[in-house]
Amino acid sequence: MRIIFMGTPDFAVPTLRAILERGHEVVSVYTQPPRAAGRGMALRKSPVHQTAAHAGLAVATPERLRGADEQERFRALKADAAIVVAYGLILPKAILDAPRFGCLNLHASLLPHWRGAAPINRAIMAGDRETGVSIMRMDEGLDTGPVCLEARVAIGREETAGELHDRLATLGASLMVDSLAKLEEGSLSCRPQHDEGATYAPKLDAKETRINWRLLSRDVNDRIRGLSPHPGAWLEIEVNGKRERIKVLRSVIAAGSGMPGMILDENLTVACGEGAVRLTEVQRAGKKPMSAADFLRGVPLRPGTLLE
Repeated sequence: MRIIFMGTPDFAVPTLRAILERGHEVVSVYTQPPRAAGRGMALRKSPVHQTAAHAGLAVATPERLRGADEQERFRALKADAAIVVAYGLILPKAILDAPRFGCLNLHASLLPHWRGAAPINRAIMAGDRETGVSIMRMDEGLDTGPVCLEARVAIGREETAGELHDRLATLGASLMVDSLAKLEEGSLSCRPQHDEGATYAPKLDAKETRINWRLLSRDVNDRIRGLSPHPGAWLEIEVNGKRERIKVLRSVIAAGSGMPGMILDENLTVACGEGAVRLTEVQRAGKKPMSAADFLRGVPLRPGTLLE
């Protein structure tokens, strides 16, 4: 089939590759424009843009899709379907209606649970034990379209958002090409979503990333996992008279109690509002991730130290 692919981050790349491997004709790839990134703030193409360019595909990077000219260019591609994976722009009705079979979206949750921008992070932060991916026929709402296919997975008790992201990206790619096969043969059926029981996964806010030691240990642990590796949960300590932010990438629930934020032992176990967590992997600013043991060799934090 003639496919328009619309996606931007790493999560979308496996689906683009899977569509190409199945022999579909990708007539154009839509992705977000290059953005300034890194220490030098040089313009950097999105992961999807880089993958598409390497495959010799035509790439479009419009800032918006609401203009008549942009919508006409989209229609002129005469696509059978548009495949949307974390694209980053709202699709107006004229775009949704342009492909012969409409637009299919890969979403990283079991809809209607965790509609919105950050479903993987939110599922882990909420302590969910199961999630998955959904293929949805898009409408004008926020992840409200009919669900065509879904696949479920268990969330590991120590799994981070980054690890779950990679698993769901691969699973979603396989599910999308299955959806396209059914679409091509006319057997793809979709069920309406119901708003009852829907939950929302808003974009992560920087205010959420500082660790609140007054929470229960399981909530602290889930928040650390759900924010790892990006943007990362963090704490602040004083090193050589200067305040330094330390990102916490991994932790486990541990035995112990004390004033919230107090270091309880030489293994970097920290008391919470109830119970404690042991920090197992951290990252100093400008440094690579390291084990808690390696960190403590360079920054000795003695039992009894109170973290803010």
